[in-house]
Amino acid sequence: MSDKKTILPKLRFQEFNSYPEWEITTLGAISEPIEEKVGSRNCILMSVTAGKGLVPQKEKFGREIAGNSYKNYYVIRENDFAYNKSATKQFPEGYIAMLTDYDEAALPNSIFTCFRITEKECEPAFINHLFQSNYHGKWLRKYIEVGARAHGSLNVDCNYLWSMPIALPKKKEQVKIAEILSEIDKLIISESSKLDFLQTHKNGLMQKFFPSCEDSFPKLRFKEFFDKRIDFKSGDKLFDPISNKDHKCDLPVLAISQEHGAIPREKIDYNVFVSDKSLESYKVVEIGDFIISLRSFQGGIEYSVYRGICSPAYIILRKKIDICDQYFKYYFKTKKFIADLNKNLEGIRDGKMVSYSQFSELVLPVPDKKEQQKIANCLCSVDDLINTQATKIEELRNHKKGLLQQLFPSFEEVIK
Repeated sequence: MSDKKTILPKLRFQEFNSYPEWEITTLGAISEPIEEKVGSRNCILMSVTAGKGLVPQKEKFGREIAGNSYKNYYVIRENDFAYNKSATKQFPEGYIAMLTDYDEAALPNSIFTCFRITEKECEPAFINHLFQSNYHGKWLRKYIEVGARAHGSLNVDCNYLWSMPIALPKKKEQVKIAEILSEIDKLIISESSKLDFLQTHKNGLMQKFFPSCEDSFPKLRFKEFFDKRIDFKSGDKLFDPISNKDHKCDLPVLAISQEHGAIPREKIDYNVFVSDKSLESYKVVEIGDFIISLRSFQGGIEYSVYRGICSPAYIILRKKIDICDQYFKYYFKTKKFIADLNKNLEGIRDGKMVSYSQFSELVLPVPDKKEQQKIANCLCSVDDLINTQATKIEELRNHKKGLLQQLFPSFEEVIK
């Protein structure tokens, strides 16, 4: 292999400085396709979740969905790879996952290309980290026709996959790199579990602080409010619809989504052109206002922490009496509120728009303002913990991304 092109990463562990430079080979030279069929054997059926990896079908779908095609499924073993040729947002050229934690498994032969590392001087975990960075996507994208699909899969000639160039150091260095990155993955998984716990805890509190679909009163109250009554008021007693268009064009245009809430468009990837003329019909949103989509309701009224303007295709709600808007920020996310509003929308879904009247007729629980504030403060404190934990996870992911960029030669350098 001495006549092969060599390369070095930006960052190398000190003990490997005397090692040879990395040699560039191809995926096809270090692996072989797997076409072994299940036949009559009984193997655990797998599917793939982009970013997570191979998971049992029962875990992903609640059941196994092979049917009569099961006998033709591919059999893969621990440390084998499966290329799912279905595009996702994170992996538009498809996702490659390595089988871990299972001795063997079965995968649909219709959308998966499976392969096994056969080169003894190649560490599968090292290759796996390369794929998790979407290295393969950068290589394959120029060979995939835009929109070309067969049976819901990307139309990819696997010869291009096998010809993908890969830079490899000696195995000992591969193992060290894989171990470091795997430790970060373990930290991310651990911290993600803590985040899941916090989100579950918050959901549990919301289910108890607010009436459920079956009950009129909450299951949990702070003891100082046990003897306080809870009033129930209709939406029009609490909020006014706002259509004030007297605004300055230098206010940010807000984008509304369940993922981001109410947020200036420039803070997210929201490439919708808005002309100066159309801005004249936009509505002013003040801090503390609530925004409902007129065109459809999918379970959310978004709370704005920004002053800005938004499309006339939204209802702007502003409180008309002295209430804690943060309390309603959380109440509008409860299952009961969503169910009640959806009941009012029955029969008007076929292309018709949601109107303020559907909201105004709803009866909403209104405890004493001090109780509203205490509930909001409690949930806000959990949200702060959630946001801190999410930031910690994002920092770990960015740290891993930075290491990947330095511990591996760049894609552009490898294919030169």
